[in-house]
Amino acid sequence: MTTTTEAPPEPPISDSKLLAGSLPRYFPPLLLVGVAAVSAGGSAAFGIFSLPLLAVCTVVLYAVGITLASTIVENRRRARDRFVTAVVYTCFGLAMVPLVSLLWTVISRGLPRFDGYFLSVSMNGVLPSMDAGGVYHAIVGTLMITGMATLISVPIGILAAIYLVEYGRGRLAKAIVFFVDVMTGIPSIVAGLFVVALWMMLFGPGHTNGAAGAVALSVLMIPVVVRSSEEMLRLVPAELREASYALGVPKWRTIVKVVLPTATAGITTGIMLAIARVVGETAPLILTAGSSAVRINWDLFDGQMMSLPVFIYSQVRMGGAINYERAWAAALTLILVVMLLFLAARLISRFLAPKVGR
Repeated sequence: MTTTTEAPPEPPISDSKLLAGSLPRYFPPLLLVGVAAVSAGGSAAFGIFSLPLLAVCTVVLYAVGITLASTIVENRRRARDRFVTAVVYTCFGLAMVPLVSLLWTVISRGLPRFDGYFLSVSMNGVLPSMDAGGVYHAIVGTLMITGMATLISVPIGILAAIYLVEYGRGRLAKAIVFFVDVMTGIPSIVAGLFVVALWMMLFGPGHTNGAAGAVALSVLMIPVVVRSSEEMLRLVPAELREASYALGVPKWRTIVKVVLPTATAGITTGIMLAIARVVGETAPLILTAGSSAVRINWDLFDGQMMSLPVFIYSQVRMGGAINYERAWAAALTLILVVMLLFLAARLISRFLAPKVGR
């Protein structure tokens, strides 16, 4: 009879052994500060100091330094990981540079004239050289035209997406997908010319109004809504549909009560992307809604209607310091309007999203 003896238990691994061979957490930020100081000192010493050059030297020296330090202290795999991480953060910083620069330029140049008076009056009776007038009529026009375009585009886009995901089969579905993809890249000026030709056929020449501008914007919005809603509906798990069918719920009710509420957040985001796509369009609105309206117009079918992008274009075209100030302030107003729309869409999507219990 043989007896077996159990092997003695291995001693627990201490934290010091687990952390051995790894760079301290404070090393990457400390290295970044160090290479930035070295780059700044070197640029100043050679008399070629500039922020872009400083940023490039800092990024290159940091990537080389963190890779070498990780190779010596850690291992090659970890060094490659740190190098790729540095590259990713660099690309993120490069992507943020134009956005931050754009926001800073618009805010710094638009704030001097951006006040309550500018937002509450129109340009009715104001000459281009007068230091007066505001953008209220353009805000009204932008909201009215974009609102009507949204009312036209959202039902058509969502219903088309439902057809493609839930019902579409064969050549018709393929043809719809093809034309939606083609319309996604259509130039905005083409949409404006199409609506001008349509309006001339229906009402005769010279009929420019806000409704025509809304139709032109809807031509640009519909493909974006269709593609984004289609992708969101395809992400809904098939198990949810099958569970509803197993309970005897008809397909249309399953789509309304299960599929659409599940994809509400994504569909809302797609709608906001479509609105952001058209809210800054200028060319189609110049052709359809006009570019010389100065009065406050709440009727989409009564004459020309000004919008913020067209107002910016008209002020810049006239030239002069006062007109440029109005243009920058209107650009800041447009950015704020888009931000408020996105905030409202987030709140609506959170309210309509299905409540998930724990």
